[in-house]
Amino acid sequence: MGDLETLKKEAALRAVALVESGMRVGLGTGSTAKYAIEELGRRLAAGELRDIVGVATSEASEALAREVGVPVQPLDPRPLDLAIDGADEIDPDLNLIKGLGGALLREKLTEVQARRLVIIADHTKLVTRLGEKAPLPVEITRFGFLSTVERLRALVPGGRLRQPGAQPYVTDNGNYIYDAQLPAAFEPLELERQLKGTLGVVETGFFLGMADVAFVATPEGVREIRRG
Repeated sequence: MGDLETLKKEAALRAVALVESGMRVGLGTGSTAKYAIEELGRRLAAGELRDIVGVATSEASEALAREVGVPVQPLDPRPLDLAIDGADEIDPDLNLIKGLGGALLREKLTEVQARRLVIIADHTKLVTRLGEKAPLPVEITRFGFLSTVERLRALVPGGRLRQPGAQPYVTDNGNYIYDAQLPAAFEPLELERQLKGTLGVVETGFFLGMADVAFVATPEGVREIRRG
């Protein structure tokens, strides 16, 4: 395991330490969140936890959870005690960009119902402003996507439809993703409002004011950052 992977795992272990028996837990998606799911499975198998129910934010996370023995249920109106997920960018106020893994819609639908959203990441995800390193994923409908892309480019110049191969990337929800390049100066809440009001847009990768705490692994150890 490389140094960066070791750091990710250390952050995941700190987050899973918050999980108590009987909890309903949101299971994030991505290379860091998978360590949390695996640790939940290990603790259940060892008898350290019991009666845990996971709610997965992607088909991949659901498959992994079942593989390691974490019971999974669909998302329903009941609140979650805790959700654990990674992030692509974390600003000083714990606002996030998420969605490079393609699960932003299911992540937001799940994590908005969590009493606490715990973010796990390595130090490379820390930024002074959102958009400093990563694009902003915007999930859009497949129908009329070229028109939606033009509307997005008029609002946020720069960016591209996510297309890793001959065909565009398709989310678990059957949608496409447009990766928008954010300007150097903008107001996140206002831009979020404008993007969500754009015809053809389903959801954005802005997770503003949602995270309660982040465990960020650095070469010096795991750093805990709390909102406010």
